[in-house]
Amino acid sequence: MSKTIKLRKGYDIRLSGTAPKFEMAEFQSRIFAIKPKDFYGLVPRLLVEQGSEVKAGSPLFQDKANESIVFTSPVSGEVVEIIRGERRVILEIRILADSKNEFVDFGKSNPKDLNAEEIKSKLLSSGCWTLIRQRPFNKVPQTEITPKNIFISGFDSTPYATDLEYVVTGEEQNLQTGIDALCKLTQGKIYLGLSKKQEGNSIFEKLHNVETTYFEGPHPAGNVGVQIHHTAPINKDETVWTISPQDLVTIGKLFNQGVYDTNRLFSISGDPVKKRGYFRSYIGAQVTKAIENNLSNEHVRIISGNPLTGDKINKDGFIGTFHNSISVIEEGDEPEFFGWLFPTYKRPSLSKTFTSYMQPQAEYKVNTNMHGEERAFVMSGEYDKVLPMDILPLQFFKACYTFDIDNMEGLGIYEIVEEDIALCEFVCTSKMPLQQILREAIIYLEKES
Repeated sequence: MSKTIKLRKGYDIRLSGTAPKFEMAEFQSRIFAIKPKDFYGLVPRLLVEQGSEVKAGSPLFQDKANESIVFTSPVSGEVVEIIRGERRVILEIRILADSKNEFVDFGKSNPKDLNAEEIKSKLLSSGCWTLIRQRPFNKVPQTEITPKNIFISGFDSTPYATDLEYVVTGEEQNLQTGIDALCKLTQGKIYLGLSKKQEGNSIFEKLHNVETTYFEGPHPAGNVGVQIHHTAPINKDETVWTISPQDLVTIGKLFNQGVYDTNRLFSISGDPVKKRGYFRSYIGAQVTKAIENNLSNEHVRIISGNPLTGDKINKDGFIGTFHNSISVIEEGDEPEFFGWLFPTYKRPSLSKTFTSYMQPQAEYKVNTNMHGEERAFVMSGEYDKVLPMDILPLQFFKACYTFDIDNMEGLGIYEIVEEDIALCEFVCTSKMPLQQILREAIIYLEKES
């Protein structure tokens, strides 16, 4: 019998300009890019050069620490550019897609007829392995470690969230095949987290070999990390995997069709966007066609992902590997007249200084203004209101800031990644870059251990 977990802590940031659920055919990308920085801890070794012809599923680069982990092309075409940064660090591998979109044939198979090693080998050779996330630390899974459990969140509660059920409707067979494959790779369970609103009418409820838990409450209820914490928490020296529904569909297609097919729906949202909705493309799509002639205001910030955890990109930039949306928000770089003295306009806030706390269902038009500058940790109890996890957030962040390993471990660093504490950063009156502080602490912890 499924259980329901009610979360009281958190905050729903309701922004105007959410993408309506319909597919737009006109936004088509010709150039795609895979960015090694999307994969934490990776040191890439190139397997192609500029001018190389590739198919969808052809290896582009591999992990120097484990050469069996390869990262493959989402489309067929020509490698037209390899972008490097300081010290020749590889930033992007850009591919000009052809009109044929040919696939490497990995062979059809039923995962129920394969053993764990055969499934793992197929995931590794195709590049599907890199779509799975390992916790602690949200990295590509180590090939020699068996996860305690695997977690999937079937809903997204972030601002400008993509409707995860809408984007996988019609892919039920591939979803189930992906589940069947992952079942062979863990001795534990596959946990599926759904919103209480989905109970009784969700396509995810038809999946077998999963244990479903319903979550009720504000964001971050849809975060898989919060769901892990309330269903089967991670302890030190334990490992779990997470995967998104669209990436699960890609794994299903690998076995049902024998190809690495990352075709999926992406959403584009934001008040400055004239035509919002969903468009179909592949991992690493360039955003140019979705942005050009589609903005009412050119002074905007384009974000790959959601406004809380996404990455700022240029108008000719590319969607990140683990992002399924484009968010557009007006830049807030204009000074506010006496902004420090009194509220200037309606905006989402937990503070009772603003009337928004009295209108929890209202939607707001926002910009990127920080409304303050970084200062010392001086608040008390602010983070606790929005973090539905059994940790001491202020003490945890101070431990991360000072690289206090003992306290970081004792206060829960093995459970937490950036998206789990993004709301804490949003409500922080000290304007501390908490997601950056956490990632730097994780890098330090891994280096020292």
